[in-house]
Amino acid sequence: MVSEVTQGVKVSVETEYQSEYSSPGQMHYVFTYRISIENNSQFTVQLLRRHWHIHDASNIVREVEGEGVVGQQPVLEAGESHQYVSGCNLKSGIGRMYGTFLMERIMDGKKFKVKIPEFTMVAPFRLN
Repeated sequence: MVSEVTQGVKVSVETEYQSEYSSPGQMHYVFTYRISIENNSQFTVQLLRRHWHIHDASNIVREVEGEGVVGQQPVLEAGESHQYVSGCNLKSGIGRMYGTFLMERIMDGKKFKVKIPEFTMVAPFRLN
């Protein structure tokens, strides 16, 4: 697990290779990642947007931007956390992701970016 804290908001990431949905012979590797967002600040915040950078070892770079996460824009009171699971497809079986969440402090409307730490996705048999 990797973690990063920005302005009191901690983002942690765990990844898992999904062999049952992958087809290595067809260059199709599926990974899931679990994101945990903990609001350790003193303010209530809301996650508005996400911005991902996805790097595949086969020299493919993608950017994904959009509202919320998996259809939600969670509001986190001080001390609360939110988890979600999403996925990513790669062609090489090796890649990395990182990005930001755009958050808003509810009390004054101040927007700020929270860093999503860089994490790797590696099909286990690629480690040999």
